[in-house]
Amino acid sequence: MSLSGAGTGLAILPGGCTGADGVVHREAEVAAMTGRDEEMLVAAGRRSALLVTELLTRCVRRIGAITPVTADVARRLVVADRQFLLLKIREATFGTSVRSSISCPWADCAQRIDIEFTTSAIPVTQSADKGPEYVVTLTSGDELAFRLPNGADQEALSPLLQDNEAAALTGLLGRCVTRIGPHRPAPPELVAQLPPRDRQAIERRMAEVAPRIDLTMESTCPECRREYSVPFEIHSFLFGELSVNSALLRREIHYLAYHYHWSEREIMQMPRQRRQRYVSQLAEEIERSHDSP
Repeated sequence: MSLSGAGTGLAILPGGCTGADGVVHREAEVAAMTGRDEEMLVAAGRRSALLVTELLTRCVRRIGAITPVTADVARRLVVADRQFLLLKIREATFGTSVRSSISCPWADCAQRIDIEFTTSAIPVTQSADKGPEYVVTLTSGDELAFRLPNGADQEALSPLLQDNEAAALTGLLGRCVTRIGPHRPAPPELVAQLPPRDRQAIERRMAEVAPRIDLTMESTCPECRREYSVPFEIHSFLFGELSVNSALLRREIHYLAYHYHWSEREIMQMPRQRRQRYVSQLAEEIERSHDSP
């Protein structure tokens, strides 16, 4: 599904959000960012999980029968669903085409490479089992139940991840394990005592049942002809695009306000593509008036 050129559109989440009624809701209605949304993201000056939550509450109109999509709803979404919705918001705002440049990751080359692809071609794997809990059998014979990592986990652990990845992973395990044997909630000391073999089994099971967005781009360097892989970090790329285009937003506001006498508030409520259609139409009319005898 492509939202290119559209203000809103529908998308099917690869995971889903369980409502208070126990039903897993998957159909999401997504809207393009307005100028006000763009301004908010640029002004924030950070690319955090908290900012992703804020963007989802602004641009996701509903998930199934769940409306509005509050910060609490956005935090309950599993990581892949949040990535998927960012992709769809990006498509609604900018279209599906992505153009960027990177340096060849091979140190003896480091040639600048132009890359281009469409977000609609990014592989998405849906989860067959919607949970919300999953079970593995520990080496002790006890059953352990866990849920998948979500936005709340990202918000809580992102600061720690930058400084101590091992501690962040241990913290994530503690947050996601919901039961060990008869103990619900799982006592933190029991989670901390899990041997490496059990931790690996939990990680494998998580990977098996979780929905996935394949955000790793495979390509070949045109200079050294060697293959390479590069991660496409959708949140960083999207926020970076907005930062680069912040000056353009200001020029569009001035241009439309000057010629149409619209207020800044009216212009900032428009999605990007609508603003640019007005700008293009106005530019054509001004050019025709200059060409007229």
